[in-house]
Amino acid sequence: MLYHSFFVKYFVYFTKDVIMILGDNMKRVSILSLHLGYGGIEKSVAALANMLCEKYDVEIACTYKLFEKSVFPVDKRVKIKYLTDVKPNKDALKKAFRSKNIFKIFKEGLYAVKVLMKRRSTMIKFIKNCDSEVIIATRDIFDEWLGDYGKEGVLKIGWEHNHYHGDFKYAANITRSNKKLDYLVLVSNSLKEFYSKELIDSKCECVYIPNVIESVPDKLAPLNKKRLVSVGRLSPEKGFIDLLKIYTLLHKEYPDWKLDIVGDGVEKNKLEKFIKDHELEEFVTLHGFRDKDYIDKLLQDSSIYLLTSYTESFGIVLIEAMSHGVPCIAFDSAEGARELIQSGKNGYLIKNRSYAAFIKKVSDLIDNKEERKRIGKVSKEGVKQYTCEVVSKQWIDLIEES
Repeated sequence: MLYHSFFVKYFVYFTKDVIMILGDNMKRVSILSLHLGYGGIEKSVAALANMLCEKYDVEIACTYKLFEKSVFPVDKRVKIKYLTDVKPNKDALKKAFRSKNIFKIFKEGLYAVKVLMKRRSTMIKFIKNCDSEVIIATRDIFDEWLGDYGKEGVLKIGWEHNHYHGDFKYAANITRSNKKLDYLVLVSNSLKEFYSKELIDSKCECVYIPNVIESVPDKLAPLNKKRLVSVGRLSPEKGFIDLLKIYTLLHKEYPDWKLDIVGDGVEKNKLEKFIKDHELEEFVTLHGFRDKDYIDKLLQDSSIYLLTSYTESFGIVLIEAMSHGVPCIAFDSAEGARELIQSGKNGYLIKNRSYAAFIKKVSDLIDNKEERKRIGKVSKEGVKQYTCEVVSKQWIDLIEES
């Protein structure tokens, strides 16, 4: 009995020491984020941190604390460090300019300068003092500061989510900001090809790693409900006013089919006004921002997903819809949609932002449930490459092989 007690006690101490040693030797990864509020980048930051904390000691360094906790779930093992006690006043500054009140403009302008200076000084200080072996920057300004102030020997990675969408000034800025980094991770193959040419004379190597879908549902949506759905930030580039115009025309032909829009943003009031002016209150629901469980349930109850974005770097919302077997229709102006959808096979791409062509495809799917099921089944099969298991391995390989 004494022997057994001694063995157990020794084993426990030994195990604790091993865990402590392993913990101390875990590679540290820091992710530089503007905030952890609403947004596609912020969702991706949370997802990446959750994946990497399985193997590494991960922290997220945030400039702004917009909410008491992260909008998107972050694993308890991930450390979150907020660098400032200020919040951006973009909306207040716009309001001051609209009021044409010189005193308010001066006051808000002065505060905005203070915020930007604090953003710069605190992030640069963090980068200079950071002891992590790997630092991942998620904005162009952070890319630049990481290249200028990151310690020697640190693996420096830029992570670009946005498509330049013909804005070559923006693309030039991304190129300049990443020249001193080791890698630039792009969320689409087309972006990787583009920036590889732009950065050919620099040390920075471009790598394609897609965004991740948190989970793949076990079952396909039955596609028997008369519901159309769209998810995204309510901002001009997402084209939700276009979606409402399309739905207004569809509604005349298919009055029983309803539209669900999930998301929040600057165009919310504009969308509400459009819905009211066109007497669509009974047929269009603005759900606001919702968590993953809510969206998953909504997708299971939907039959067609509609994407009317002008630009979309990756299109994680399309992947989420596809994972439920919901057929997707998108304008091909959304670059991410072009990478994900093979028109006629796992969804439909509409050229030239043609309302008539978009409505025709929606009508075809409304009228043909078997086609909805065929498209949905094929689209679900293609999402496996975006799962945590696959994408986390790509990140780990990048970190470990560098």
